Amino acid sequence: MREFAYERAADVAGAVALLGSGPGARALGGGTNLVDLMKAGVERPQLLVDVRELPLDRIEEDGDGGLRIGATVTNSELAAHPEVRRRYPALAQAVLAGASGQLRNMATVGGNLLQRTRCGYFTDTTKACNRRSPGSGCPAVAGEHRNGAILGASEHCVAVHPSDMGVALAAFDTVVEYETADGPGTLPLDALYPPVGDAPHRETALPEGALITGLTLPDAPVAAHSRYRKVRERASYAFAIGSLAAALDVRDGVVHDVRLAFGAVASRPWRARRAEEALRGGPAGADAFAAAADAELAAARALPDNGYKLTLMRNLVVAVLGELTEEAGR
Repeated sequence: MREFAYERAADVAGAVALLGSGPGARALGGGTNLVDLMKAGVERPQLLVDVRELPLDRIEEDGDGGLRIGATVTNSELAAHPEVRRRYPALAQAVLAGASGQLRNMATVGGNLLQRTRCGYFTDTTKACNRRSPGSGCPAVAGEHRNGAILGASEHCVAVHPSDMGVALAAFDTVVEYETADGPGTLPLDALYPPVGDAPHRETALPEGALITGLTLPDAPVAAHSRYRKVRERASYAFAIGSLAAALDVRDGVVHDVRLAFGAVASRPWRARRAEEALRGGPAGADAFAAAADAELAAARALPDNGYKLTLMRNLVVAVLGELTEEAGR
């Protein structure tokens, strides 16, 4: 590990000033991803800015019926919060599916959104990787890509975003709040992660030196009837090979509202808007659910070894929406 400086920020303004002091500065929350990447030689910060003691650790009403979640709220605190469990159960389920209790106790909400891909080529500094070394190539396209992206990828990168929490947040139109030296700003979660295109090293649309200060979950009655389902290759503490956050409002057999987001299929949590549009106002049934999934997946471009994700995601949509429909009829 290379030498680096360490500073503990006393307030948001101080943290922003430190993060803006040079391109080698990184915010340190729980460190559950950043420290691992430093050990592997992938991340080589010149300065770590410890933000854990900033006053950003509250979950509270936002004044418009939604919830505001501070960036240093731990994953454990988020999953256990009674209003999150009551009003956005898929979010609590996603967080609990994401890691062990020890990691959830350390990991922060802001850091979770900024975690970097677990693609083996990215984390192995002896291999080429356009995310780590722009222009060096993406060996995953012709190499190991079983867990690679099927939506929104390009020949420059087929890595997937690893967050479970982010998938649920994407389903509920979350807004990301940040602070810079020029003042505060916001980004819809959909806009936080730019398309891969030919610049996969641009992993977020945050301004240089920005500090995520919190998230706002808008009021969404449909979110109270939601579920997160994760498929992985072993029973516990593994990254998803496919996941789904779904919320459904069914009345008299008709879909009045629906929210869908896919995980582990793209470089960002994937909001399935085509599927939602296909379902709203139509019948709630297995055939309609399958057709909606097919509409979303029509744009997918699978590689030789990850085509199974098409069937997996289709089956997830049918199964989870079927369960939510059954519960609505009780």
